[in-house]
Amino acid sequence: MENNLKVFKSDRFDVEDAASLSLFLYPDSLFIFAKDKNQTNICIHEYINFNWNSLEQLVISDHLLKTDIPATIYLHQTDFILVPGVLFQPGRESSYLAFVGDQKENTSYFYTPLDSNNLQVVSSIPVKLKKSLEARFSELTFHHGSVSFLSYLFKERFNLIGQEILINLFGNQIYTAAFSNQELAAFNIFTVDSKEDILKYAMILIEQLKFDKNYVRISLYGATDESGTTEDWGKEYFYNFRLLTAHANQNYTHGFKHLKSVNLFETKWQYN
Repeated sequence: MENNLKVFKSDRFDVEDAASLSLFLYPDSLFIFAKDKNQTNICIHEYINFNWNSLEQLVISDHLLKTDIPATIYLHQTDFILVPGVLFQPGRESSYLAFVGDQKENTSYFYTPLDSNNLQVVSSIPVKLKKSLEARFSELTFHHGSVSFLSYLFKERFNLIGQEILINLFGNQIYTAAFSNQELAAFNIFTVDSKEDILKYAMILIEQLKFDKNYVRISLYGATDESGTTEDWGKEYFYNFRLLTAHANQNYTHGFKHLKSVNLFETKWQYN
């Protein structure tokens, strides 16, 4: 496990200064953000090639997780659904998620309000995994991983043009969002095997929503040197293509060398 660990931290990091934790579980990686009492990030642990089944073991071994402080868990998984606030009824989470797939037994559900309660992001977690976390942390909050990206888009919606497609790239997956006249028209998660798949899903949205390919603006977050998703590359296919970095609501103490190379959306913006 330690061989897969990358550490980014303050020059004066002390684990005793940690007042809360944010855990971002991606399909094959995990990021742990430790924050001080002022909600400033003081240390980040990145585990690559991470299996969610290893989380129970990690809770025992990672020194950031050994203190019982409030923890927020963000699960980046395909099992989620957006429900309009006017239709949402607490207690019916399993019925909503049945639209995206068969629901397993021994599942616990959670939901997150967005856009002034106009939207609820509903998702789930296996009871076994939840109990192992509850055994370690007395104060826990669960969100689907998409809520950071979605909350940012709703904040930025009045800066959008009439036809927008916004994509967040992380590892070999993407979130795709489409806005029509500043209203959310589509949102989903997809696996991408190459950068050309990013183009494929953008084109599918353009066709489904009858957007104008010469007018629609494509914005990509999370571009890295490894992915090869440059602005010049994107403009070979779309006239209005750009790479973006989220405006920050995250603060850091001095240090954190090389964090920029990760280009993880949550290093800039987190739902809170």
